[in-house]
Amino acid sequence: MTTAEIISKVFLPISLAIIMLGMGMTLVIADFTRIIKSPKSILIGLTNQLIFLPIIGFSLAVAFDLNPVMAVGLMVIATCPGGPTSNLITQVCKGNIALSVTLTAIASIVSVLTIPFVLSYALDYFGTGTNVTIDLPILDTILQIMVITVIPISIGMLIRKYKTSFANRMEKPMRIASTVIFLLVFIAVVAANFNLIGNAMKEVGLVTLLLNILTMGLGFLTAKLFKLNLKNSISITIESGIQNGTLAIVIATSILNNIEMSIPIAAYSIWMFVTGGFLMWFFGKRKDVISS
Repeated sequence: MTTAEIISKVFLPISLAIIMLGMGMTLVIADFTRIIKSPKSILIGLTNQLIFLPIIGFSLAVAFDLNPVMAVGLMVIATCPGGPTSNLITQVCKGNIALSVTLTAIASIVSVLTIPFVLSYALDYFGTGTNVTIDLPILDTILQIMVITVIPISIGMLIRKYKTSFANRMEKPMRIASTVIFLLVFIAVVAANFNLIGNAMKEVGLVTLLLNILTMGLGFLTAKLFKLNLKNSISITIESGIQNGTLAIVIATSILNNIEMSIPIAAYSIWMFVTGGFLMWFFGKRKDVISS
């Protein structure tokens, strides 16, 4: 196992789980019940991620006349849900963590059904072959959500309930730790895709940047259109544009058996860390987000 693989497959999942534990210490059950009682924000977020994101990806692939392999690669990342990284960025941006976690969990489960449907159409439309059976690792996906996200957050919430003063003291240190973990994730992504980055940016750098900016922009605009507060708008913006790159790589290389399809995924991964980092800097320093 290479150093990059050790970082991405061992160190980062453990680190993300620890960050999720810290997030849990900022949450109470009421944070989730408020969302369930008023599900408008969930519906907006899921609509953006599961419907509009693939549509935008498909439109860009056609508009830029991408070759079939690059087009399907773009569709792979466009169909993937958010991951723990989106929750991490939301925390630093002072968004609604409960909403972010809820959207990640629901989208990850629903996408098990939507990804095969969308990618089968993309493979047929772009002419890369229609005999591929897209069978996603359902149990692995659910297990990842549970181990990295749900269980640590639940433990953190229990700590907040029974050790409230400790949880309050840990809020700032965990936000700092989240920023450090974000940088480590970015380094791991660059290391894992180092050989692809130059070619990726040359071939699909512009189209992947547009996909990221357009989806994030759409997320923020739809949130504001439906008069959501700033914290919810931040969460939806991030969930709309920060995708599960690891799952996308697995789909491209292991399920579709095409390493070239990971080129758009590598490019998009770089851009989403750049835009995510900007949002962390922009919203993280603003005090008005907390009171919104």
